[in-house]
Amino acid sequence: MDPYNQAERFHHGSPEKKSDLNRKLPEQALRESKAVKNMAPEILALLSLLPIAAVALFLVILRWPASRAMPISYVVAATLALFVWKISFVQVAAASIKGVIVAGELLYIIFGAILLLNTLHASGALQTIRRSFSGISADRRVQVIIVAWLFGAFIEGSAGFGTPAAVAVPLLVGLGFPALAAVTSGMIIQSTPVSFGAVGTPILVGVSTGLAGQGTIDMFATGAGYEDGTALLALIGLRVALLHAIAGTLIPLFVVGMLTHFFGKNRSFWEGIAIWPFALFAAFAMTGPYLLVAYLLGPEFPSLLGGLIGLAIVVPSAKAGFLMPRDEECWDFDSRDQWDREWSGAELEVQSSDRCGVPMLLAWLPYLLVALLLVVTRQRELPWLDLSPAALIKSISIPVTDIFGTGISEEIRPLYLPGTVFIIASLAAFGLHRIRPSDYGSAWKASGRTVVVASVALIFTVPMVQVFINSSGGARGYDSMPIALASGVQNLAGQAWPLFSTFIGGIGASVAGSNTVSNMMFSLFQYEVGSQIGVDPTWIVALQAVGGAAGNTICVHNVVAASAVVGLAGKEGTVIRKTLIVFTYYALLLGAVGYSIVWWHSKGPLNVGTLIVAATGMLAVSLLATSTVKSRLRSPAEIS
Repeated sequence: MDPYNQAERFHHGSPEKKSDLNRKLPEQALRESKAVKNMAPEILALLSLLPIAAVALFLVILRWPASRAMPISYVVAATLALFVWKISFVQVAAASIKGVIVAGELLYIIFGAILLLNTLHASGALQTIRRSFSGISADRRVQVIIVAWLFGAFIEGSAGFGTPAAVAVPLLVGLGFPALAAVTSGMIIQSTPVSFGAVGTPILVGVSTGLAGQGTIDMFATGAGYEDGTALLALIGLRVALLHAIAGTLIPLFVVGMLTHFFGKNRSFWEGIAIWPFALFAAFAMTGPYLLVAYLLGPEFPSLLGGLIGLAIVVPSAKAGFLMPRDEECWDFDSRDQWDREWSGAELEVQSSDRCGVPMLLAWLPYLLVALLLVVTRQRELPWLDLSPAALIKSISIPVTDIFGTGISEEIRPLYLPGTVFIIASLAAFGLHRIRPSDYGSAWKASGRTVVVASVALIFTVPMVQVFINSSGGARGYDSMPIALASGVQNLAGQAWPLFSTFIGGIGASVAGSNTVSNMMFSLFQYEVGSQIGVDPTWIVALQAVGGAAGNTICVHNVVAASAVVGLAGKEGTVIRKTLIVFTYYALLLGAVGYSIVWWHSKGPLNVGTLIVAATGMLAVSLLATSTVKSRLRSPAEIS
């Protein structure tokens, strides 16, 4: 290619720049174009980090509400895309429009979840549901483990895409939890079950699509020495499950410890850790079957069956008093008038029904209907039936293809969105619970008002994500911002990459709002890095997947959505500051586990990863031992 033309293609034919080039020797123009294109990967990585840094600064550090912080982050991303990556204005506009469409889908899900909550409040069913949990235990620590950890894992396995927060968070608020405590707890458990959410989508779609590149997963797998794509994905899925089982075992302890530390009367971490026998029992009741299912059945069902089997084990055991706290040790929040102002969201605007209470089965029926519909509509096939519910539901779609001729597309599948399931359950409750039409109308109006509050933040959050992801193909020839960020970190990390791979996956998910999208972006990159440093690359892909799952705990638009469901707009940064602790634990521990595994043979057992894992284990054991001593010496009310 002529050097002048090669240089010119980086400038979009700007008249001023053409004039400059005409005054230069072709060789000089070529050198300058290469200098521009070959910007140091570390500098490009720093620039790619700016939209995320803007979120951290304004949302997390300065505690601005997302409705103010996210427009700034969008402007930063768009400015970088236009003036550094040199992608066209049309491409930025197309990515932004796709973001608005996706934001609309999220708002639809939020509306459905709020509508179901308001409907059950109007009928008085929430009061019955509260009593059903009191029948198991009045202890809030036990309730949060059952609802958030076990029920949330089941919902994640069946539906994914942030649905557990839309189900579990309002349910916790309905049980009497402060809104901020419910959102924080709901976000913490968005870690272990996520890699197998929506019947294995992050592995079967995310990793598969990411590794396949321009070909197919079978082509990639056979080229890498595996039987086929199914065998490769099953191996990666099993390794993902093993890693999650290691870190996820402590997640219920994190939930109860943070619940009592941040929201208890005594602000005591030890009050939560005091029920460690029950918390670990509930953890193993989920992660044990979860790992076994991954080995026997593959990536589709670990979270779905793990959560369901965990519920079947833990709920009867709790009713029987197994490992349960004594009555005098029962933990509850302080009286509502003593709560910090920022803990509470907007009060439900719908008045409860003044008729007799709804029977237990009838009260739970809408949530059971949600779970059933989510499971059935996500199945690719049904036994003994030549029918694919997922394909049937997805066939009803509104395609928005090739926006402005850029190739950026989105497909709206209204019946597949969980919002439709929530609305169906709400309509069922309206009939079954015999709610007055006027009360039901009030539930719709109140739900609509709550969604409007959340819309400002999401209308900027999701377009920022889409501009960030769709930033390749510009005149400078740079990779997209996520890949540029990962490449810069890889250049600095070298053989220590396994320690960083989980963080890259987590950052991808936190920005994109999806473990599936993070796996699509980074799986092939992670595989190639593993090959370059001379380790088993499938372990590096597994680290990507578990890091991406953990990234959901700090995902801005997931926090915005969960907060909006309970009327907690403006406190997103407060939630992320708390869940960031869990993300750091998860990514660091599993990065160290991965480092230890891949370098065990060449570096020996006493490598950096093993030392980090050992230190984490010793810390956990010492915390449990200290908690046991404290609980024997003093009553929970005195522990501080």
